[in-house]
Amino acid sequence: MKNWRQKLGEQGEALAIRRLKKAGYKIIETNYRTRLGEIDIIAKDKDTLVFVEVKTRTSVHFGSPKLAITPKKQKKISMAALYYLKMTDQSSARARFDVVTIISNRDAPQVEIIKNAFDLAYA
Repeated sequence: MKNWRQKLGEQGEALAIRRLKKAGYKIIETNYRTRLGEIDIIAKDKDTLVFVEVKTRTSVHFGSPKLAITPKKQKKISMAALYYLKMTDQSSARARFDVVTIISNRDAPQVEIIKNAFDLAYA
């Protein structure tokens, strides 16, 4: 049985997918998991492969969802992305990291797509 955080995360990812599609992204894969880390959404934006991290919060009481993308989290996403590129024989593909932040309040949720949110972090 899923707890409320897991449900909130799933709802946030579903909303992020809808918004990304509306913005012209083509969704390739969701919840890509490796022993190195997880990528919430892998998509194509024109000729660029995009690794998307989704952060959903119910408020900004504890800070913006952007702040949850720590250097440690960026490294885990980067390692999973490099693994994905290698396993799918796309090592030379143009790629970037986007973040979708969602503040899900009772009214209309606030969704922001941040392109090129961070650079590859593997050191």
